[in-house]
Amino acid sequence: MSQEFTEITSETELQELLGTPMPRAVTKERRRLHDRDREWLARSPFCLVATSSAEGDCDVSPKGDPPGFTLVLDDTTIALPERPGNRRADGFRNILSNPRVGLIYLVPGRGETLRVNGRARLVREAPFFDRMVVKGHRPRLALVVEIEQIFFHCAKAFLRSALWKPESWEPDALPSLARIVKDVQRVEETVEELESYYGAQYAARLYTG
Repeated sequence: MSQEFTEITSETELQELLGTPMPRAVTKERRRLHDRDREWLARSPFCLVATSSAEGDCDVSPKGDPPGFTLVLDDTTIALPERPGNRRADGFRNILSNPRVGLIYLVPGRGETLRVNGRARLVREAPFFDRMVVKGHRPRLALVVEIEQIFFHCAKAFLRSALWKPESWEPDALPSLARIVKDVQRVEETVEELESYYGAQYAARLYTG
């Protein structure tokens, strides 16, 4: 079925449609960590890391650990540990060809987020790795980000989505992950075997791979 789209093709057209940002939205950008940023990072157990390769291939990867998992190395540098995962390393591969990254830090129950943009590098060893040990797991690598831009983002998206309101949650409205994997991927395991894999033992392997 054909559809007609009216595209926006210039910044001028975009500004005419959306309007001019409030002065406060423009001046909130900073280049160095404030004490409030440090407090937020100390309370955040989760962030999203956006990357793009030199060719434009994009990736957004979730990162999570106990609150404070992101270390503040100095006023313009933070570091995130890498934990055992699926080994695709899409975001890390992107960083090797294009170091620019964007991060969004969440604190459960809070609608605001902390946004960080900067340049990243992959580090395989550093003294601060000893401060990143969780349940006996010392990371094999860390993502070190040199901050170029940092600011707090408003809560409108969270308010509109009611994300933190448990009464709006319906996790069982969707099939289990095992069922989804069986339906969308070519796998040899049965649904029952996948249910076992993604069950209690899955959580038990969080820091062992």
